[in-house]
Formats: sequence, structure tokens, C-alpha cells
Amino acid sequence: MKIGDVCIPYPVVLAPMAGVTDISFRRLVKGLGCGLICTEMVSDKGLIYKNQATWKMLAFHDDERPVSMQIFGAEPATMAEAAKIVAATGVDMIDINMGCPTPKIVKNGEGAALMRTPDLAYAIICTVVDAVDKPVTVKIRAGWDEQHRNAVEIAQLAERAGAQAVAVHGRTREQFYTGKADWQVIGEVKSAVSIPVIGNGDIHNPQDAKRMLAETGCDAVMVGRAAQGNPWIFPEIISYLTRGYLLNPPDMSDKIAVFWRHFTMLIQDKGEYVAVREMRKHAAWYTKGCPHAAKYRVLFNQADTREDFRRIFHKIETE
Repeated sequence: MKIGDVCIPYPVVLAPMAGVTDISFRRLVKGLGCGLICTEMVSDKGLIYKNQATWKMLAFHDDERPVSMQIFGAEPATMAEAAKIVAATGVDMIDINMGCPTPKIVKNGEGAALMRTPDLAYAIICTVVDAVDKPVTVKIRAGWDEQHRNAVEIAQLAERAGAQAVAVHGRTREQFYTGKADWQVIGEVKSAVSIPVIGNGDIHNPQDAKRMLAETGCDAVMVGRAAQGNPWIFPEIISYLTRGYLLNPPDMSDKIAVFWRHFTMLIQDKGEYVAVREMRKHAAWYTKGCPHAAKYRVLFNQADTREDFRRIFHKIETE
């Protein structure tokens, strides 16, 4: 698959997830074969006003490529300026967030709220496309709610504005992440535009990925929450799509080894104090389903040092 002039080796994309898809997790996932990496969403105003934490989010490594950086905002002019800042980093493409459902985002008219204002959404995409020489993509939802399902309209506007791909989450904003994703709307978008369409929602395993591609005709699948504590889902999907072969699931020793690889990269990137606190949730995800997982989750949330994690994992391996 190609998005603009960017080649995507495998039709599997890491979804942008706030607080999850930082540089360490992205490098981990890319090392396991993911076709396209997406960053956490970055605020246009944060970039323009030079917020230090926001600017740190622009960092990426060459070994992540191809990498897409996602921006969010609700004003064409500030989104264009933010896109220029992002493009200057050398990132491969820029994604516009029109799908985030969280209240603090939509209350400002950003994220999924833009699906309620198609004219503004179109203006934002146009100005961003005009501002940069990188491929611009757009991530949307099925619509705002069941009465306002306008993914097809927004996707067509995106294509008309010059976007070179669109990702569609098969839930409305009002659903957040509950209920079942509607894959039919992904197929409807694919039939309505000529640019690549990336399907998102309820990809839990390789079989789901293959079924979504077959049922919707989309060009790639995007994996989000199913990758949390489970980066192996990417090589599993790739193996199943390319060879029809299901890989053996990782055992606990495999999970612990990858946890330490992830943790080590995070320490290098953010220092031990921050890394320990951010890895608490990852540790719970990596050990989900193991015996006594609830007990270990409590211990992880109390961990203050790398050695605390080492002692907890020793318990897991020996009990």
C-alpha cells in the first residue's frame, strides 16, 4: 500500500493512543513488524505556543519509519501552522484527528466534534494540505451519534481537500469504545472514495484483521487497544495475512522479556522516575490473564523503582 509517495510494507497500522504510543512503544511495535506507526495526538496550540511537553512529543527515531504524526485542533490557521512545525521534523506524513471522543477534546470543537461541522473540517484539511509537502491523512469515526452518521460525507470532503488516506473507526463518538464497531460503514467509505481507507475497530486477533479486509475492502487495518500489552499482535496479523499461518502465542517468559525491552527504552527516553510510573499500566497489560493478575496489578501500581518491578516479576515466574 502507498499513501502519497510513502510505501507501507504491510497493511497493519498502529493507532494513535494518548499516553500509550510514545516513542518507546512505537519503536517496540515497529521492531515487531508493524507497517505504519502513528504517534500520540499533538495539540496545535501546544506547538504554536511552544509548550515544552508538547514539543517533546515531536521526537521520533528513524527506525520507526514510516511514521505518521497526528495533530488536533479546531482552527484552520493554527492547524496549518502546527502542520508546518511537524513537517519540519522530517516525519513521513501528517494525520488530522477528527475522531477523538474524549470530553476535554470535543468541548473545544476538536477531535470527533469536527464531524458535526463538515465545512470547518473541510477548511482545516485544505489549509493543512496547502501548508505542507507531506501526505496528509484524516482519522474519523462513523459519525457523532446514531442520528448523525456522516463518515462517508467527511471522507469525501477529505479526499476533495487533498487528503491522501482516511482511517475510519466504526463507532460513533457517543459510543466511545463501547458496543460493537460497525464495519459496514468502513466498506461504505471505501466504496465512496478512491484514496486508501484504513479500517479501525474490534481488531482483536489476526482472524479479525483478515475478516475486516475481506468484508469491507479496506486497504489496511488499524490496531489500537488490542496492542496494549500485546505488541505481538502485529507479527501475528502479518504472518496470517501473508502466509495464512497463525503464530504460537507468547508465553509468560516471552512477555516478561519484551516488558524489559520496553522498560529499558522508556528509561533511556524519559528517565527511571517517569518510566516506572508509566510502565505500571503496561505491566498490568502484559500480565493480563496470568494467575493472580489482580494481585500483581496492585503491586505494579505500588512500584517505585526498576528493582520493584524485578521483584514482582520474580514472584510471577516462581509462584
